[in-house]
Amino acid sequence: MNKIKKGDEVIVTAGKDKGRRGTVLQVFDDGRVLVEGVNLAKKHVKPNPNVGEPGGIKDTAMPLDISNVLVFNPKSKKGERVGIRLDDDGVKVRVFRGTGDVVDI
Repeated sequence: MNKIKKGDEVIVTAGKDKGRRGTVLQVFDDGRVLVEGVNLAKKHVKPNPNVGEPGGIKDTAMPLDISNVLVFNPKSKKGERVGIRLDDDGVKVRVFRGTGDVVDI
């Protein structure tokens, strides 16, 4: 079970976008995450008249290392580490380390 999943709201803890919040769009196998609207890079795109795509310079989100993000806790309004605990039914659930609250509600 991964500690950060697609759809989680995360806060960036290091780098040029430190302190920014966004939603995880994709989690890669090599330990990187793609966060919406964070770590943007300019990409030069050629026009494609067959598809109707104009050329120019576009902003593209680039992956971040998974160690540079924390899951956002809406109760404490801060990013917190995530752990895994067995529920009463014997099901694994993700919990915030600081408060013990379940991440997936």
